[in-house]
Amino acid sequence: MKVLFLVQKEQRAILDRLYEGVAAHCECDLRWLSSEEQRDLRGYFRREVDVTRYDRILFFLRFKQEIRQASFIRTIPNLVILEHDAYQNYIPCKYTGKFSAHYRKLPWARVISSGYMVSERLRQEGFDAVFVPKGYDQSLLADQGRERDIELAFVGSTNSVAYSGRKALLDELGQVENLVVTRTKSGEEYCNTLNRIRFFVSADVGMGEYMIKNFEAMACGCVLLAFDQGAAENHALGLQDMHNVVFYSSIAQLQEKLAVLRADPQLASRIAISGRNLAVSQFGFAAIGERIVKVLRPALRPAAAPGWLERVRRALGI
Repeated sequence: MKVLFLVQKEQRAILDRLYEGVAAHCECDLRWLSSEEQRDLRGYFRREVDVTRYDRILFFLRFKQEIRQASFIRTIPNLVILEHDAYQNYIPCKYTGKFSAHYRKLPWARVISSGYMVSERLRQEGFDAVFVPKGYDQSLLADQGRERDIELAFVGSTNSVAYSGRKALLDELGQVENLVVTRTKSGEEYCNTLNRIRFFVSADVGMGEYMIKNFEAMACGCVLLAFDQGAAENHALGLQDMHNVVFYSSIAQLQEKLAVLRADPQLASRIAISGRNLAVSQFGFAAIGERIVKVLRPALRPAAAPGWLERVRRALGI
């Protein structure tokens, strides 16, 4: 299967290993598009792409740019969209409902969502949505077996509107626990910091899925204290409370479980090891890339003939 894989050139997250994971399992033409090229997909395709050469054309581009160019994107055959932010479709933010609105213009495209329940909700709306979770860069992040001198911490951003729930929870927790909240550079500094943390607080409040940081912290041997995203999401990922992760749904519950772990270091160590083993075996970008290619292979829905939407509108008098 020959795949044209279009990704963002300027992106804070280091996702090269994910792209390599996809390329390892298909004949992949991987291209990094600049912001300017993403803003003019019609021009880019006209100059650079022969769509007849590919069995699948896979987008992993800025949603902000995609929604502005739906009329052109509708003309691209064999289209699949990889999306790590579609949870924003269902939370209060500037993109509430906009993913559904966009996909309604592309009903034959397959959407690969990183949230299990997000993909379920998209399917209920009639879309060809499939689930492949986020993961972590197995070449950059690993358990170094070093002494963990930071007991309780979160590493990452709390700035955007989508993270408002995260910030509120961390602020509240910081009032009752000695919580370190910090940011680092990607790569070695981030890995070293995670390896100093015993209990990593994941605060994906109201998101409905688990962000990349959960898998990164687990892979680096932290005990992951994760805001509970629900039984279906947890089951889909193989997450089990007090076995390979510690779930909480309130500050009080987090403190109760933290007290248990502090009193039983061996239990905490077992949870950390089980979590690390799960992450290493299931969520490295090499494995996630293979899963992406697997869901690319089944036949896509047939695209409507050109002009179908206009004909429907005329028939309905709109």
